[in-house]
Amino acid sequence: MQSVCICSEVHLPCVLKWYWPSEGYRSPQFDTYFDQPQIFSALERSLPQMLSTNEALLDSIDNGAKYTFDISGIFLDQCKWNPAIIESFQELKDRGAGFASSPYYHSVSSLFPDSKEFREQVSMHRNKIRDIFDINPSTFINSELILTKDLSNLLKEMKFKCLISEGSDNLLYGNDPNHVYDNHIPTLLRHISLSEDIELRFSDQKWISYPLIADKFASWIANMEGDVTTLHFKYSSILSHQQSRSDVLQFLMDLPESLERYGISMVTPEEALKSFKTKELPSIMNKSTSRYGMHNLVGNHPQHLYMHELVGIGKMLESIKDSPEYDKMNCIYRYLQQSEILLEMGSDNNNQGYEKAVNTFSVLSDFKRALLEVKA
Repeated sequence: MQSVCICSEVHLPCVLKWYWPSEGYRSPQFDTYFDQPQIFSALERSLPQMLSTNEALLDSIDNGAKYTFDISGIFLDQCKWNPAIIESFQELKDRGAGFASSPYYHSVSSLFPDSKEFREQVSMHRNKIRDIFDINPSTFINSELILTKDLSNLLKEMKFKCLISEGSDNLLYGNDPNHVYDNHIPTLLRHISLSEDIELRFSDQKWISYPLIADKFASWIANMEGDVTTLHFKYSSILSHQQSRSDVLQFLMDLPESLERYGISMVTPEEALKSFKTKELPSIMNKSTSRYGMHNLVGNHPQHLYMHELVGIGKMLESIKDSPEYDKMNCIYRYLQQSEILLEMGSDNNNQGYEKAVNTFSVLSDFKRALLEVKA
């Protein structure tokens, strides 16, 4: 029987301020570099859609759906401003929703040459999920679905049972992504096209398949080869579709019954591992990938330079571990690792990548200045 595994990333990034210290240097705090009012207002604006989305997902679960959420540590921290959000995810958990683990700060720490920072952030996130939801995640979903040659072996050492990553062409080489793949730990690959049908195209009235209804979507999956179709989309895309007055919530509520009519079950990642044998895919062990390709994260000189600077700052922080400023500085450093900061410097960012890079390095240089003052 063909199955569907649906995972959703829940994350609102902490955006950088437009930063130029024209009035002199200040002591580095979170709100020195990050736009706290904008972050708060983004969460508040999204609150009605979040609650209505989770209500629809409860109905969908009652209709037979199964969902796995990857909720970033950053988002969980933001929810202290409105505990109703956590309560709604807690209710989803009580109805059977699952939770994956990831780097706490939605960071690119898995690309660092030393795994120490990555391990610490994953441990932080695992503990947070355990504390809030009383679940010990066994599935791992990296920021931007990053996969590197060393990642799966590292995750195996950390006792994870499953990895979900991007179904990129450089991994698949013409194979379909609809299997559990043999890796150091079993790996599910996102079906990019079907995931984007929900994430990107659902509200596009110019799309040839608009409007997308659950029965149509289920029929596409029923006509595909393979064992398990893995869908991964950003939770924020569902909120955006609601603002476009689309029927996305009805789609989610109808989906489990439509899939069932075609003999398709909905499964968690853990259930997929138990139900299907792994398939060989040699490239998965020696290639790197991320959402839409690694070039989006580290495809130009500013991005490479920023990664190099992050690694150097990590070493600087090690040298001030005994300082009373260490915890505050280390926290800011981890927020500076957010994948969105690198993505915004990308060459595909509507000609704004250069401006974003200038601002980002203005922040970074000031932070390094503050570190050097602590170290002196």
